[in-house]
Order: sequence, then structure tokens, then C-alpha cells
Amino acid sequence: MILYNPKDWYKAFVGFHRSGLVVKLWPSLLFIGGYAFAMVFLEKSYWKLSVDSPLKNVIIMHTLLGFAISMLLVFRTNTAYDRWWEGRKLWGSLTNNSRNLALKMHAFLLTTDTDNRRFYVVSIRLFAFELKAHLLRETTRLALDTHAHPEIPAFDSNKHVPLQVATLLWSKTHALHQKNILSDTQLLMINAELQSFMDICGACERIKNTPIPFGYSAFIKKFILIYVITLPVSLAFTVGYFTIPITIIIFYVLTSLELVAEEIEDPFGNDSNDLPMHKMAENIGQNVADILYEKNDQ
Repeated sequence: MILYNPKDWYKAFVGFHRSGLVVKLWPSLLFIGGYAFAMVFLEKSYWKLSVDSPLKNVIIMHTLLGFAISMLLVFRTNTAYDRWWEGRKLWGSLTNNSRNLALKMHAFLLTTDTDNRRFYVVSIRLFAFELKAHLLRETTRLALDTHAHPEIPAFDSNKHVPLQVATLLWSKTHALHQKNILSDTQLLMINAELQSFMDICGACERIKNTPIPFGYSAFIKKFILIYVITLPVSLAFTVGYFTIPITIIIFYVLTSLELVAEEIEDPFGNDSNDLPMHKMAENIGQNVADILYEKNDQ
């Protein structure tokens, strides 16, 4: 995720040429500029339709379509941002629930019970990293300490790894209850945090695996393409060769909004505007370790 000062307009403007969107759109911008030049040249040199031509009504069409496409893009961007923000809230909930579970286990477990304390540190941290890997659809790796814990096995990467980690946490907690290390009341107190891990995982999967409906996304792209292709025909009658920069700017604005929406509608990736899941997972691991480990154990 890009860190920036939202009040620094100058830096945002100067960084325009380094934008990933410009790099992606550069060939298309050149093509649209060349296309607009060709339309204006043909109109000025050969067609000369600007005199009493019914094609001049295209200007009215673009005025009406411009409002419609702006409304569509606003809805598209808001929908994509809602998905991004929901993903951020889910990872915020994971952070809070991980801390709360660590705080409660710190209060429930004896100070000398280093093995069980270390188990929860490793397992809670592991869940965050495996959830990140699961959402990235990468080959999952174990994010264990330098010294492997004997109760934490290697997981089957062909199966749902976050579910395996959550199962391990539930099994260990149940075992502590069976040994009377945790009372009935204490078990009930940590139930919500344990259950929330898979609830958060499922909600993240819903965002990851349910994109914007194809028909809606395809319609917007077609709408933008038709609007921009017919735009030089409309502007050539009134502004002449100024049609070229105007068309390029309008094309850049419309397509940039669509590309930004495409990027943020899936917040669990490696794009520059995606959520910093690795950093958040590291913070969860560090917070849990600070809570459960005694100073002389770190």
C-alpha cells in the first residue's frame, strides 16, 4: 500500500508521470491521440461535415452520455472502495481479536507455563500469515519461530491451511480445558475470539472469490470505449485540433477510474494500492509476543 500525505498536492501532481496507471495506459493514450488526429484531419481536409450536417447532433448525444457515464463510474468506484474498506476492517478485526485472545490467555495461564504461552504466540501469528498466503493464492509457508514447537505440525498445503491452524487452536484450547488449566467460564470467555478467526477468513474469501458481476464490468468498458471513439467526431466540428488533447485527457480520466476500481475491488493482492497484509500480520505477531512472553523469555 502506498503511504503518502493526503494534504501534499504538489507531490501527488509531480508523481503523476511515475504513476502505474500512466505506464499501463501509455500505448492506449498514443493510439487515442493518433485516432483523434486522424478524425480531425479527415474532417478538415476531406469530409467537411461541419456545415449543416446532421452529424453535429453527436454533440448533444455526448452531453447526455457524459452524465450517464459519470454516474456509472461513481457507482463503480464506490462499490470497489467498499470492498477495499471492508477488507481493511476485517484485518483490523483480526488484529483486535488476536490481541484480545492473547490478553485473556496471558491472564489465564501461569507465568511459568512457557510452553502453552509460546504455543499461542506461534499459532496466532501463524494464522495471520497463513491467511495472508491463502488470500494471495500462493504456496503457503509455515511462519514459525526459529525453534519449531513440537505441537505444531507441518500443514498440508493442498488443503485449507488457515482452517488447519484454527483447528489446532481449538484443539489445544479444548485440551487445556480437559486438563482443568482453563475453567468453564474461561473457555466461554475466549470462545468469541477463537470463532472470529474463521469468520474473518470466510468474509475475506467472500471478497476474494466474488468479483463485480462480469456483465456490469464489461458494460462499463464498452460504454467508455464507444464514448471515447465517437468523441473526436463530435469535437472536430467545434474545437478543431484541440480535439486531440481533450480526447486524450477524457480517455485518461475515464479509464483511470475504471483501472483504479479494478485494482481496489480485490484488496488482497500485491498491487500498490492493496492492503499491506504482510505488515499487519507482522504487527499481530509482535503484539501477541509482547503480551504473552515475559521479558526474560524474549
